[in-house]
Amino acid sequence: MPEVTNDLIYEVLKKVHEDGGRTREETRGIRQELQAIRGHMLSMQHDIHNIYERLDDHTRRLERIERRLELTESPA
Repeated sequence: MPEVTNDLIYEVLKKVHEDGGRTREETRGIRQELQAIRGHMLSMQHDIHNIYERLDDHTRRLERIERRLELTESPA
């Protein structure tokens, strides 16, 4: 078993420090990717909301047209 010296401890600590730096960089990259995904999700939610609004508008217009053409029974 090698003798524990200050140099050996220093080398181990240096490697631990390097690993910490790499981990920090990888975490930063993951955080950026998650922020991009969040932005895409918000955009899709907005698009879906707009589609539903358009569908509601078309439904109201169709109901109005049907009433005017007397294609449906009017509510009592």
